[in-house]
Amino acid sequence: MSEPDNQLSAEQSRQIAELIREEIARRRMSRQALAEQAKLSLSTLEKALGGRRPFTLATTVRLEQALGVALRKVPDGAAVAPLVNGDIAPDSLGAYSRRAVAWLEGTYITLRPSFGDKDAIYAYRTEIAWDSKATSLIFREGERQDAAYTQWGEVAVPNQSGFIYLVTNRNGQHRLITVSRPTISGEMYGIITTLLAGRGSLLTPIAAPIAFLPIKNVASPTVGRISSNDANYPLYRQHLRRTTEEPFAMFLPG
Repeated sequence: MSEPDNQLSAEQSRQIAELIREEIARRRMSRQALAEQAKLSLSTLEKALGGRRPFTLATTVRLEQALGVALRKVPDGAAVAPLVNGDIAPDSLGAYSRRAVAWLEGTYITLRPSFGDKDAIYAYRTEIAWDSKATSLIFREGERQDAAYTQWGEVAVPNQSGFIYLVTNRNGQHRLITVSRPTISGEMYGIITTLLAGRGSLLTPIAAPIAFLPIKNVASPTVGRISSNDANYPLYRQHLRRTTEEPFAMFLPG
């Protein structure tokens, strides 16, 4: 007769708890974050890790999917092959599994103030997708009016800060976008820090609010330099203002 709810043995539970504690420490993530990713209650996870209750097969499978690593061993000691979506991003990007960040993948309308016209909004598309070769999320911009400045790079999703970082690194020259985790309707808000191109070789550091809107949330998206006579201008302006009004980001006076 099988044990209730396919409970694992005391020795198996001890080994799994040890592996999970190692993964948590290595990734510097909280138990609460792991419980949320595995869709478990924190109480269930705490009791299992503390040896107050055995792991069940269902709980272990959820934890394997969330962590992207094999926690069970077959009788000869070989590890069970990782489950689907078991790819893990490098530690430098947050050591997240593909399954844990699948909700970020998609196409966004990206908004920031126009650097050339203080009353206009600059809009373009950004695609965030999993790259199997890099084993991480990457982003790539498109439909930029200034196509020569199109950016692409890596996406970091660390557990500690709760923010998402879109990082461009070209021969040591960086551009950084820091945004909040998505709202219930999928928008992300934050700050872009980059270089403003001037005359000749003149470059000036600049920071501005930025917003990412899932493209499905905009009925007829427009891109480029959006002026007040564009039908999407009120919507775009509303989202950019939300960045600082809520606030998702702060700009301090000098």
